Amino acid sequence: MLFGQEHVDRYVETDGEVGHDWRGTKVLILTTTGRKSGELRPAPLIYGEHGGDLMVVASKGGADKPPAWFLNLEATPEVEVQVKGDRFSARARIANAEEKPELWRIMTREWADYDTYQQKTEREIPVVILERS
Repeated sequence: MLFGQEHVDRYVETDGEVGHDWRGTKVLILTTTGRKSGELRPAPLIYGEHGGDLMVVASKGGADKPPAWFLNLEATPEVEVQVKGDRFSARARIANAEEKPELWRIMTREWADYDTYQQKTEREIPVVILERS
């Protein structure tokens, strides 16, 4: 299974039957509004859960620049989320300094490479909390 547009398409077509479970973790579809185009931009992302909220990590594999989806939600924090067949609106916010250590631990249990990605860049990789609207 690819992790890109084909992943998104299969996930959406099958209500996550194909694509939710991926390489030992779980994936949601986050749809942001393009900050330049205004178009809807879906992205498959590994997620974790904490206190009823979902979380994703804006790692881009440890690149020095954040992923486009993160820049989009900074401009427009209202997003759409799909977890399996559950589709809902949410508001995205960046975890603050008090929240982040605990949330980072949860996310590295989902995908251990996040620690490696953080070591590859001087950029502080944010954890994004998706609060259901």
